[in-house]
Amino acid sequence: MIVHKLISNLLLQMESRNLESFSVIPWAQPVLSFGSIAQSKMATLGLNPSNREFVDQYGNELTGGARRFHTLSSLDIQSWSEADPRHKKSLFDACENYFNGNPYDNWFRALERIFSGSSLSYYGMFAEVCHLDIVPFATFEKWGELGPSKRSGLIAATGNTLGNILRHSNIEVLILNGQSVIEALQEASGTHLNRKNVPGWSLPRKNSGGVKGFSYKGKISQVGGVCLKRDVNVLGFNHNIQSSFGVTSKVKSGITTWITKNTREVLC
Repeated sequence: MIVHKLISNLLLQMESRNLESFSVIPWAQPVLSFGSIAQSKMATLGLNPSNREFVDQYGNELTGGARRFHTLSSLDIQSWSEADPRHKKSLFDACENYFNGNPYDNWFRALERIFSGSSLSYYGMFAEVCHLDIVPFATFEKWGELGPSKRSGLIAATGNTLGNILRHSNIEVLILNGQSVIEALQEASGTHLNRKNVPGWSLPRKNSGGVKGFSYKGKISQVGGVCLKRDVNVLGFNHNIQSSFGVTSKVKSGITTWITKNTREVLC
């Protein structure tokens, strides 16, 4: 399967140490997906896995029932070069079964409400939505704190992973949550999405006219130099649902209505 080959390639990258300068957590597994790629018709897209998928609020590695993904210590190996087929299957299974374990619900439940009108879900045995990231490696620093050169370096080094995942999947729609994700995908795909100002999505601010809301819509046919052999529909919004300050329930409702309309046109 392509995912097993991708995991092997990503482990080779980690072992070569060429990612250390980009603040990649060296002992944390690469995350191909959150949920089943094979079952999914739709995927939400982020930047890279949060460090909170591997550590608690104090920076301690998650263990036992709190664990979400594997690490060198959970696999009882000293380096990724020691990973054998059994270990690699464990890495794959952790991705495939993410929502059946201890998912980061505070983040994913909020995002699922945005596409709830599609009648698809991250959760359940027959879930048809997964979450993907442009960069499959968790970093010590948050994406916005990495700096432009590190962000571009990570996208350049790993952007073909997302391309290969999409090429070998049945995913028809990507949902982009926030301006940073939109800009990163445009960079990785060489595509400029159609941007439209949506007055009803503006965020109020006391000392200004507010933060404008924009929808993004388009199609991509390649990512990271990988030809997808088809067009994948892309829907995005500039407000990050979980972290943009002052995203009101009215704005969230408006985004949900727009996502519902557009996903139904593609998937129905």
